[in-house]
Amino acid sequence: MTDAELTPDPAGHQKPRFSLIGPGLVVAATGVGAGDLVAALVAGERYGHTLLWAAVVGCVIKLFLAEGVGRFTFASGRTLFDGWASLGRWASVYFGAYIIIWGLVYGAAGMTAAGLPLAALFPVLPLKAWAALCGVAGLIFVWFNRYAVFEKVMAGLTAVMFVTVVGLAILSAPSLPEVLRGLIPTAPAGSALYVLGLIGGVGGTITMAAYGYWLNAKGWHGPEQIPAMRLDNRVAYAATGVFVLAMLIVGAQLLYASGVALKGGDRGLLDLAEVLEARFGQPVAMMFLIGFFATAFTSVIGVWQGVSLLFADFFAHVMEQTAKKPGDGRAPVRGEGSPAFRGYMLWLTFAPMPLLFLDRPYALVLAYGVLGALFMPFLATTLLWLLNSNQTPRAWRNGWVSNAGLLAATVLFVALGLNEVVKSLG
Repeated sequence: MTDAELTPDPAGHQKPRFSLIGPGLVVAATGVGAGDLVAALVAGERYGHTLLWAAVVGCVIKLFLAEGVGRFTFASGRTLFDGWASLGRWASVYFGAYIIIWGLVYGAAGMTAAGLPLAALFPVLPLKAWAALCGVAGLIFVWFNRYAVFEKVMAGLTAVMFVTVVGLAILSAPSLPEVLRGLIPTAPAGSALYVLGLIGGVGGTITMAAYGYWLNAKGWHGPEQIPAMRLDNRVAYAATGVFVLAMLIVGAQLLYASGVALKGGDRGLLDLAEVLEARFGQPVAMMFLIGFFATAFTSVIGVWQGVSLLFADFFAHVMEQTAKKPGDGRAPVRGEGSPAFRGYMLWLTFAPMPLLFLDRPYALVLAYGVLGALFMPFLATTLLWLLNSNQTPRAWRNGWVSNAGLLAATVLFVALGLNEVVKSLG
């Protein structure tokens, strides 16, 4: 084993870096939620295996973004929000508005997605009750556990969702030649938005910004950890690619061929459970619902943990900027267990609960759609700036490959964002 394949641990020993994999899996698993399952299923339902290539491109795009977040964190020794704050007050104002509104709407959506399979498996309680219980369970788990335990639970849930979905893809007996043809880029008439959605939706949005915080929580610090971070990132998004490809294959094999159309939103996954029960029997349908729950609940606890870390850093910056006597030794507390971290978890859990009883409050959904459409272009363009400027040490600035990847991500997410804004305003 070469020196390049080793990473020192805190005790000064050398460990193979593959034994340290973790934060990449966490960010990828958090980013793949019920909405991504539905998007992949619908793409498979409508176009068969034709759009498999788009899922692969989506993973590559997110790979560049996550690598950029990790490299900035390690090379600069600063958090991503430190970088954003250096761009001017506008970045803090935008991010503050976004994270508050996003948390309110995502809290309701995430809890509902996690509650759907439980309501189907255990119809003793209505969906709204299961959704609220999922939110409270996520709050309790993250409140009382630190990153090490969180990572292990995320790995376990990810294993369940991965085995379930890949198992279904194998069970559906796909044709290998058709799968291979689907990896050749083609775009049937009318598929442009589905292609963009698949590319843009694979593997996370705001949760990608949490990657650097999870790397620090893991105990990885300094530029010498960049090779380990890159391997961690590649393994995680390779697994994500296999997962999304498997869901596309399930849609193509079980829905496209039979002409079954799904309901809108996450409830379409319940339609798939009915198809599975009719074709393979109740045990297979129940296993899918368990995998559905694992997928949705990883997103819940991942957001409750990761985005709360991001908010805690944002809040500490705001407090420092507004302090009458900066540098007086009373620096705001950041990180796990801080008041801002726990306060944002409470916001994610309890503020959205009234929305569980409302039918898409228009003004809130509009604001969420517009602000959300701007976040991924914001992330991609700010990474381009930060990783090409003196904010990053020269040795770790972007090369032409990284710049090309981030530029492609910027163009893609601007197009998706414009589409989302038009759709929201419409």
